[in-house]
Amino acid sequence: MRNKTFDFLEKVLPVQEVKAHCDIPCGIYDPGHALVSCLTIVRMIDFLNEHREAEHTVEWYNEVNRYIAEKERHAAIVKHEIRIIWGDFFKAPHIEKHPELHEITHNIMLLGSKAKQEINKEAALELLENVNRFAEIFWELKSVATKRATSPYPPALEVVYPVL
Repeated sequence: MRNKTFDFLEKVLPVQEVKAHCDIPCGIYDPGHALVSCLTIVRMIDFLNEHREAEHTVEWYNEVNRYIAEKERHAAIVKHEIRIIWGDFFKAPHIEKHPELHEITHNIMLLGSKAKQEINKEAALELLENVNRFAEIFWELKSVATKRATSPYPPALEVVYPVL
């Protein structure tokens, strides 16, 4: 019943769907999502590289397509999460204190695109390093100490964590 009611209302009063990350602003920002997505990109690239020599069966195409789709989805997540923090959290005094923020953010956007376009582990690792640096600056500006530690899951790379 409820779905029919909403379907009817949408036909009578069309509503444009909008999406936003909290222009309230909620104040809840965390580069952790971007870091996990960077790890996922590297992991998918590792899987893809492991499958280079495999026999090209239907199952092979299915696995490879899934790895590529996840790699691209997580590259989009990295770009989205970083863009939100850069656009909504960072203010002029933050940029004055860390003038490299614009360049780091721009590099993340470019490397995120490259991660979608290519199977390039070096570029994915460079993306992770840029997001790590972004995270260090972010947490410093929130007066939270950070540490670099190896992630507890594959691909077991160094990631910035807040010390809480």
